Amino acid sequence: MSRTAKFWDRMASGYIRRPVKDEESYQKKLESTRGYLKPEMEVLEFGCGSGATAITHAPHVKHIQAIDISGNMLDAARQKATETGAQNVTFLKATIEDFTAPDESFDVLLGLSILHLLPNKEAAIAKVYRLLKPGGVFVSSTICMADSSIAYRLVTPIGRLFGVILRAFTSANLKKAMTDVGFTIDHEWRPGAGKAIFLIVKKPT
Repeated sequence: MSRTAKFWDRMASGYIRRPVKDEESYQKKLESTRGYLKPEMEVLEFGCGSGATAITHAPHVKHIQAIDISGNMLDAARQKATETGAQNVTFLKATIEDFTAPDESFDVLLGLSILHLLPNKEAAIAKVYRLLKPGGVFVSSTICMADSSIAYRLVTPIGRLFGVILRAFTSANLKKAMTDVGFTIDHEWRPGAGKAIFLIVKKPT
């Protein structure tokens, strides 16, 4: 098991119990995402954590494949799915890098609070693009620490100490990475300075 997976396994129980830090913004992101969902859609969420977002969206789509690096997170997600009766969500231990599926398999991909934790966001975004059907959308919420050098200097050393490498890039750099592979930006929102940027980008038809 990687050091990062071990970190999230240790963090799982506390993470799952902790309330959402900004519930109003989270609900707004859920609502914006639902505007793109349809009952016949196949969805993939990577970095699904406790499964809360996947389970929330499950009634609005045909099926959600949700993946995460942490077995403990996935155990909690499966339990939550059973408790809520969400039968159209499948949980799998995997990263976006090692996940395999044919190109153009999904209508929607979700990558929430994850791109800044990946070793190569450009490679991940390119894979997302390949996995999406023409006209498909990628929904992301990403902390762009390089927009605030103070936040980067404070948070990054702590992350390294526990085995989590936080990648610093600007919101402009993130948007460029999206458009460089062919996405068009359909929706952009940031609840405030220093907050994660919420993007919904579309693959051309």
